[in-house]
Amino acid sequence: MIKLQSVVRTKRTAVLMSFDACVLILAYAVSLVLRYGPTLETSVWRSGLAVAAGAVALQWLVGLLGRVYLGRVGVATNEETVLLGLATAVGGLGVFSANALADPYWVARSVPASGTFLGLFLMLIVRALWRQLTQRFQPLDDASGQRALIVGAGASGARLVHSMRSRPEAGLVPVGFLDDDPWMRKRRHFGVSVLGTTDDLKRVVSLTGAVTVVVAIPGATKEMLKPLVDRAAELGISIKVLPSFAESFASHADVRDVRDVNMADILGRAAVETDLSAIAGYVTGKRVLVTGAGGSIGSELCRQLHRYGPSELIMLDRDESALHAVQLSIHGRALLDSPDVVLNDIRDEPALRSIFEDRRPEVVFHAAALKHLPMLEQYPHEAMKTNVLGTANVLRAAADVGVTTFVNISTDKAADPKSVLGYSKRVAERLTAAMAKEADGAYISVRFGNVLGSRGSVLHTFTSQIASGGPVTVVHPDVTRYFMTVEEAVQLVIQAGAIGEDGEVMILDMGQPVKILDVARQLIAMSGKNIEVVYTGLREGEKLHEKLFSGAESHERSKHPLVAHAAVSPLSVNVVRSFDLDVTHLGMLQAFDDWVHLPDPAASLID
Repeated sequence: MIKLQSVVRTKRTAVLMSFDACVLILAYAVSLVLRYGPTLETSVWRSGLAVAAGAVALQWLVGLLGRVYLGRVGVATNEETVLLGLATAVGGLGVFSANALADPYWVARSVPASGTFLGLFLMLIVRALWRQLTQRFQPLDDASGQRALIVGAGASGARLVHSMRSRPEAGLVPVGFLDDDPWMRKRRHFGVSVLGTTDDLKRVVSLTGAVTVVVAIPGATKEMLKPLVDRAAELGISIKVLPSFAESFASHADVRDVRDVNMADILGRAAVETDLSAIAGYVTGKRVLVTGAGGSIGSELCRQLHRYGPSELIMLDRDESALHAVQLSIHGRALLDSPDVVLNDIRDEPALRSIFEDRRPEVVFHAAALKHLPMLEQYPHEAMKTNVLGTANVLRAAADVGVTTFVNISTDKAADPKSVLGYSKRVAERLTAAMAKEADGAYISVRFGNVLGSRGSVLHTFTSQIASGGPVTVVHPDVTRYFMTVEEAVQLVIQAGAIGEDGEVMILDMGQPVKILDVARQLIAMSGKNIEVVYTGLREGEKLHEKLFSGAESHERSKHPLVAHAAVSPLSVNVVRSFDLDVTHLGMLQAFDDWVHLPDPAASLID
């Protein structure tokens, strides 16, 4: 069988053309016998075979022009069926017309018609049988592979099974499908059947001996994945997923794309629907500058903004290694000798102003900030220098060069702040609101919570602790936080820039808050280790539960279902610039508190 497959592949054109010719001649012969019966004469045989030869010649010509026989399409695929049907129909129509115009007819007019339909039927059915035979030839019981159940018997599941059977070296052997759709109960793909629903996981695992479950539903929601992950952990089997279409940039399910479930899958939500036309309107063809371009948010901003075709993408950061990493991720090379990377500290106002005057950005995303809460509790002056004065510097430089859109990246800790980080980011929001009243462009802030996988995030901490054998430290058993993936956060940030109201804070919908203890336990369960959880207590400035809106803020939904907006009282850049940095630690905290709670309106604070 393998030798026959090899011959067919190496001599594909000759084999297919010869096969189709033989089938078509046979079909015409059968049609002659059925039409004439016992009265069939030798002269009619000769005429009929001549007509069949003409049909073969026409089919070959059309088939070669359409590259049916030259490897353009796979055998027995939908594309080949359409092209082969077209070639056969053209051949049949040609000889039918010629025969109808002859006087007398060469053969009865029904012969070309019936011969064409019978020939096409035989060609298609034999091709389908050949495809089925060759695909079933790969044995299901490959001793070197893990027996796998596929969740989802739709198009992606079918393609995944085909990929598994075509690539046994990937080490996954499909033994059955699970699907909750009643219409899929009798479905079978490439010899693999639907064996039950996801509720039948335990029974089917026992029946098949499966050790892996693969969720073949790209973009599966956390509501779907979480129960499967829990059941798989109870059964002692692993669970894997196909990446979303956004991750893989393709709609083809391939066994090589299968990966382990991560916390982003479990905590994430459905893919964000992005209004590309609105984004293109203010980014495409514009000079775009990103501060803090080497950070977790900044680097993802740069990667996504690059896809929208700005005329110039200016990536600014004070960390040269971070700039190297983001340039490498976008361009595949990082020589750090091109104008798209700018080494600058936003605290250095003269240098920052010079860069803005030289490059004249039209759109600015301000992501540069110090963000680690406990560190800033120790060093509030640093929060003042970067998050407050640095933001003031960027705002003033942007206004002076006529930036049309300015987006300040904020945090949920700015809502009713208790920490230095929260206070400093709240002040930054108010500075942005003040500049919106003074400058001509649109100046907005975007507020969201914890970003999965960002540097220093809880996931990195827990993963590191689990890898070292524990314990995993959680500040409080009831502490909750909002989470979203960095890709989703950045998509919504860019979207907010397109729909934001001047001077307002745009608040991203983070879904429901998640208990940190649940995250820790889920990661421990996924690791398969027995790790202790230790509670360390809330740190200075840390909240038990974060919130997205301050108590005094009234909020409304914007044009996007996942973005709300709230008004923020303005605070002049000149007020914060007049602050004495030599004040004590307590003086700094008091200043932050005073600035956040200044009455609104405060006309004396606006230039």
